[in-house]
Amino acid sequence: MEDLPCKGCRGMCCGPVPITEQELKKIKKKITAMPKKMRLDLKNQQRFYGTCIFYDEINDQCGIHSVRPSICRAFGYYNNLVCFRKPTVAVGKKYIANELPIGILSIDFTWKDFIGVGRL
Repeated sequence: MEDLPCKGCRGMCCGPVPITEQELKKIKKKITAMPKKMRLDLKNQQRFYGTCIFYDEINDQCGIHSVRPSICRAFGYYNNLVCFRKPTVAVGKKYIANELPIGILSIDFTWKDFIGVGRL
């Protein structure tokens, strides 16, 4: 990520985010382990329409960075996932996921899928 100018984009490139079954499990584990206040602060933020539900608008960063989906890890480094602020970082190959996604964050999976009723 040090090659990309990720600060200042306000999450405009953070969505739509397809996730795999394994990524879903890791994200659920991460969210469950978060302190309640941190989870609530992240959940209740206003975001641009279509932005990932885990984009931390207040801190201008990914709220689940350590378990972010593979497409997020690849963003900016492949010619089909070019960062508009630094397109020269993208290599001449195309990103292809290793697994098929089971859904899209913010559409198929929302906060209700990551926090149990009464466990917020």
